[in-house]
Amino acid sequence: MGLFFFKFVYYSTKNKHNSTMRNILVIGAGKSCSYLTDYLQKKSTAEKLHITIADISLENAKTSARNHPNSSALEFDVFNKTQRREEIQKADIVVSMLPARFHIEVAKDCLHFEKHMVTASYISPEMKELNSEAEKRGLVFMNEIGVDPGIDHMSAMEVIHKISDLGGEIILFESFTGGLVAPESDNNLWNYKFTWNPRNVVLAGQGGAAMFIQEGTYKYIPYHKLFRRTEFLTLNGNGKFEAYANRDSLKYRSIYGLNDIRTMYRGTIRKVGFSRAWNIFIQLGMTDDSYTIDGSENMTYRDFVNLFLAYSPNDSVELKLRSYLKIDQDDIVWDKLVELDLFSQTKKIGLSNATPAQMLQKILSDSWTLEEDEKDMIVMHHKFGYELNGEKHQIESSLVVKGENQTFTAMAKTVGLPVAIATLKILNKEITTPGVQLPITKEVYAPILKELEQYGIEFKEKKVPYLGYNPENVTG
Repeated sequence: MGLFFFKFVYYSTKNKHNSTMRNILVIGAGKSCSYLTDYLQKKSTAEKLHITIADISLENAKTSARNHPNSSALEFDVFNKTQRREEIQKADIVVSMLPARFHIEVAKDCLHFEKHMVTASYISPEMKELNSEAEKRGLVFMNEIGVDPGIDHMSAMEVIHKISDLGGEIILFESFTGGLVAPESDNNLWNYKFTWNPRNVVLAGQGGAAMFIQEGTYKYIPYHKLFRRTEFLTLNGNGKFEAYANRDSLKYRSIYGLNDIRTMYRGTIRKVGFSRAWNIFIQLGMTDDSYTIDGSENMTYRDFVNLFLAYSPNDSVELKLRSYLKIDQDDIVWDKLVELDLFSQTKKIGLSNATPAQMLQKILSDSWTLEEDEKDMIVMHHKFGYELNGEKHQIESSLVVKGENQTFTAMAKTVGLPVAIATLKILNKEITTPGVQLPITKEVYAPILKELEQYGIEFKEKKVPYLGYNPENVTG
């Protein structure tokens, strides 16, 4: 009798625990996860959450789990179908922080087991194909809910809808975002350090021409010219910046409901001078990711540079490079190349069968990695031009967020918090519209932007005289 009673109490308590705790599966514990997992852990007791953090590296997963009582770390291989399906089946909602190309298998399993899903990545064609099935099953597949894409969409749509509600017609929209190093940690000539996936930085701008429209005229910039056609920006008290065009701005006309807009341009922010120096790598062919190089692991940095230069029995690598690209010895671009130790005869690449882009990434990572106490900075800037009652107006909206250190970065904050907030709101049925989507409806952006303000992620708006597109701000 007593034994039976003991078993009854044990199993009923276990079942009660399982039925009340809601399981969030976070796949991927990379650079953007610190704030994401911290937010969910802090909400976990009140919201009855258990957060499973799964990563190919158990150490990374443990770091994100922080020994929190409502978190567990899991060594996880997304290509292990059995393990992947088993963990997704146990979850109430799945957050994929994997590289974008790996989301689709997770998404298909989420469909199969009828689980909601959140990612910070752009919607791929393969993901888009799942829309009708997700709608049919009442599943929210929220994508593009990081910083860019993510906060850029939400903050833009808030102002666009506000202007439309007044009866205004939007004729210009320009949007710029940059992940930069904070001024107090800006200690290299490039004024730049990696704050997110270095591979994406090295490959930025590839895969087709940048496309946009300015004053009703379509513009296309091929990759080999992209970093020489920049636009200057001066942002409230934060100095002067430059921006290069993102790949396809035109598609956002229909996404934002601005099909007749005359100017639509989205760009990436860097400190002035970065793009001209980066263009050197493009002209040499160092950002190419389409072929591998035999013996790359034993090459020095100097050997790598020499791969792209003509043979000469007498001229040094330095002289050949300056001559080939017509770089004066007193040009700051030359100083930037030297600062990277590009001509080192002792530093080795150390990567087998690497592509030029992978080799360049290794070299840059040696110089551009944030130190433990260094801080990064996110800068975002929107311009809205509109007509109302026969007059033209312009609104500028800016965001600046600084990180705390190497782990709790501004990048992790502005990517991870929107993901975490959206995840909890979907779980709590505050966001319910099903389908594969991005955060452009008021149901999604209004509560998320409001909560982000509590964490210092808040835009400052100001009305300025209508300037339209100003070609004097463009270089190249």
